[in-house]
Amino acid sequence: MSNLQIKRVDYTNAQDAQALFFLLDAYAQDPMGGGEALNPENAARLCGDLARIAGAASFVAWLEDKPVGLVNCFEGYSTFKAKPLLNVHDIAVLAGHRGQGVGQALLKAAQEHALTRGCCKLTLEVLSGNALAMASYKRFGFAQYELNPAAGQAQFMQKWL
Repeated sequence: MSNLQIKRVDYTNAQDAQALFFLLDAYAQDPMGGGEALNPENAARLCGDLARIAGAASFVAWLEDKPVGLVNCFEGYSTFKAKPLLNVHDIAVLAGHRGQGVGQALLKAAQEHALTRGCCKLTLEVLSGNALAMASYKRFGFAQYELNPAAGQAQFMQKWL
């Protein structure tokens, strides 16, 4: 996709904020995102909140001036390496643009950002039933997290508050 451009989101820019919410909402409505639209009231404050979070970074993939993909990342910290890490919190590509390299380009932007920040690794979570995304992540170089094969692989868990 020679016309594809990846641009870092300026959370204070109205066009960037609109694109971010549009793509995030499309992701939320996808079965792999839960299948429900986001609360429209969140659109008004999402980018303002992100702008106040140290270590937040988002990138939008633009194709012919239309947003087609998004990655939201947050910096964390690896205590074992004593260095920052970058977690890919959301990655979404509109259905009609999947399988065309958009996701790989977004991951590359996240990786380049992580390298400039001195991060030791990228992390992400993926649903076990999302085979297409899993294949994309493996193609980019991600692997299941384990410290010792005898101890098994890490499992992502959550508890809503």
